[in-house]
Amino acid sequence: MPSELEKILVINKPKGLTSHDVVNVVRKISKERRVGHAGTLDPLASGVLIVLVGRAATKRQAEFMNADKEYTAEITFGKVSKTYDAEGPLTVTASAEKLEKLSPKIIKDACQNFIGKFKQKPPAFSAIKVKGVALYKKARRGNLNEAEIPIKEVEINSITLLKYQTTDKESFPKIWLKIKCQKGVYIRSLAQDLGEKLGVGAYLSELVRTRVGQYVVEQALDLQSLTNKYENLH
Repeated sequence: MPSELEKILVINKPKGLTSHDVVNVVRKISKERRVGHAGTLDPLASGVLIVLVGRAATKRQAEFMNADKEYTAEITFGKVSKTYDAEGPLTVTASAEKLEKLSPKIIKDACQNFIGKFKQKPPAFSAIKVKGVALYKKARRGNLNEAEIPIKEVEINSITLLKYQTTDKESFPKIWLKIKCQKGVYIRSLAQDLGEKLGVGAYLSELVRTRVGQYVVEQALDLQSLTNKYENLH
């Protein structure tokens, strides 16, 4: 592949694709086998995915993996999921009366418990490996011991409540948070833990990664635009 195509690509990953799916698309259109990404986004998440193309770029993977990140998260209260997001079956965990007691102040106060460095338990349905086996594989087989899930120290710099939507007869209350954090934070776990802290349960209903280091979603290319860009170089 010509050296001018060895670069850092800022992709706006669409919802529904895995990060590896995006890498495969880039590998195909660039005709370069040395392609990797710098930080997994779950299939149900969208937003900034740094894709590294070529030898020089892939050598910088650790640099981008260690960059701080920013997310916009939609969290729904009153239900929980085994996957901590909308992918798993949902179970109602709180009555309408209990959910009506939530307020922006109560939620903001609860969020303060997750600012700074703290111990976080990753989701059972995650790619973290224990003894060489990804947790999600064991979880799907039903033979994952909760004690096997490694507790990790993570750091969240700030959590801002952007919007609070109260419950009604047809929906559960939701919030939208802006989260600035360091590497290794699971926003799915944050949603789960916040629901537990408030005593009502919660799951991550939508997630957008809006920034990785200096790269923001506004400058990210969708896959069609990326395809067109590469075609114009030939």
